[in-house]
Amino acid sequence: MGLLQLLKSQFLCHLIICYVFLVSGLIINLLQLCTLPVWLVSKQLARRINIRLAYCISSQMVAILEWWSGTECTLYTDPKSYPLYGKENAIVVLNHAFEIDFLCGWTFCERFGVLGSSKVLAKKQLAYVPIIGWMWYFLEIVFCKRKWEEDRRTVNESLEKLRDYPENFWFLLYCEGTRFTPKKHQVSMQVAESKGLSKLKYHLLPRTKGFWVTVQSLRGTAAAVYDSTLNFRNNEMPTLLGLLNGKKYHADLYVRRIPLELIPEDEKECAEWLHKLYQEKDSFQEHYAKTGRFPGPIMSPPRRPWSLINWLFWSCLLLYPLGLLLTQLISSGSVFTIVASVAVSSLGVRWMIGQTEIKRASNYGNKEVSLNNN
Repeated sequence: MGLLQLLKSQFLCHLIICYVFLVSGLIINLLQLCTLPVWLVSKQLARRINIRLAYCISSQMVAILEWWSGTECTLYTDPKSYPLYGKENAIVVLNHAFEIDFLCGWTFCERFGVLGSSKVLAKKQLAYVPIIGWMWYFLEIVFCKRKWEEDRRTVNESLEKLRDYPENFWFLLYCEGTRFTPKKHQVSMQVAESKGLSKLKYHLLPRTKGFWVTVQSLRGTAAAVYDSTLNFRNNEMPTLLGLLNGKKYHADLYVRRIPLELIPEDEKECAEWLHKLYQEKDSFQEHYAKTGRFPGPIMSPPRRPWSLINWLFWSCLLLYPLGLLLTQLISSGSVFTIVASVAVSSLGVRWMIGQTEIKRASNYGNKEVSLNNN
């Protein structure tokens, strides 16, 4: 193990990274709150400001993956579609099987310049979580309660508001509704059998109603669906803790651009189309398992320096007052205060990391009744 790698594995470094993220995130949340008066004067200006502020938060996590960990990202896609990425609004359909798949989705957004304006469909409870949840609130993220009759109207109204969005955005959608686990997969395939649907090996059954509402609401706004399938080389299961320890992974992402007009408008036909899409996604994963790569040519978008610059800016800005505080505590001899602060910080870091672990995934999808609402 080299000296740099040894340094990255030290818990003190993890504390510093999380300190910068937490404090800068709260500062940015406060700045976002200050944009509310701007919204009354110019909604579009307030949106543009919030896009930049949101980038300051989300790009720090991308910087951990790209610059701290050095994780490589290889894109398999059609060269004819490649020039359109980042130049149009799109719905990005992602598989949900890894602890850091959301971060790889953000990296995909970052490399094509739409990270600050990217959208997701998130649980309503997340709107109350500081930093990420509050950031999403000001970004007009779509929040749902996982109660279909309520969510149908909420999702439709939220997406309709994006028709005049001032910059290109991607709407990242996990159609499976929850992260893949063996237990959820078993339940999902029982539902597939009961409905006469083709079974999937690497995915859960997609949630067709949410997808249909999304597509219908964004017709005329989004140009295409980007069908995206993620995998990691050497059968690795990357974790956020691994990234913080500086472990380098290699992500492979297969993306197909499907014009939105090719997706049926009828709800039943759209559901059938989505099930067929997931059968194809399963075949891509099977191809990857056998060959170690996805089909098609490789297009490798380069890392952009902005996430690193933003990360260094906040680190320099916030580490100075931290250094002064530590110096004062040490000189005062307040050992108990120092130990207590480190202990609380350690628990906070462990809690943050734990939220991404697969074993901590929600129970949504563990029961047949919840998967039966397609």
